[in-house]
Amino acid sequence: MSYEAKDYSKLIGMQGFSETLLKNHFTLYQGYVANTNKLLEMLDSILKEGKTGTPEYAEIKRRLGWEWNGVRLHEYYFENLGGDGVFPQDSKLSKLINENFGSFENWMKDFKATGTMRGIGWVILYQDTLSGKLLNFWINEHDAGHPSGCNPLLILDVFEHAFMIDYGLKRADYIEAFLKNINWKEVEKRLK
Repeated sequence: MSYEAKDYSKLIGMQGFSETLLKNHFTLYQGYVANTNKLLEMLDSILKEGKTGTPEYAEIKRRLGWEWNGVRLHEYYFENLGGDGVFPQDSKLSKLINENFGSFENWMKDFKATGTMRGIGWVILYQDTLSGKLLNFWINEHDAGHPSGCNPLLILDVFEHAFMIDYGLKRADYIEAFLKNINWKEVEKRLK
């Protein structure tokens, strides 16, 4: 089975994101898709040859998590963009944010503070599928640190490629632009 990169060109023209930045980001995402496909083909070949006990198999299997999550996290990220950023006050998500953070403003403060921490990675608003609780998490790498049993709702890419072309070291300004473009309907659809 082969995966295809999705077309997110509809995001070009989005306020606060240059065409150059978005096209570079799309190319990076397409690389994750291509590498995921290559690794899956290699694993299939090794499996057919009966060589699953080899170091090559182990390393490819480990690398698959990085490439796979690079695909999925970018898809979630691009798909939660393209909106008007206006938070729906009378939604199920609003109710959960208010219950878990006390207010939308408290959630926003925590989300922004998480996003401006030093380092590279992702900021993800997760929903614990067992308790329903919402939590903002910092995730360093694509393939490590994701909380078990949690569903990603809102994904913010804070690797340098997501903002440096337009914002240099001004990550907080990038986060403000991101927030103005959230497609909250898409985020709401991810609730379990």
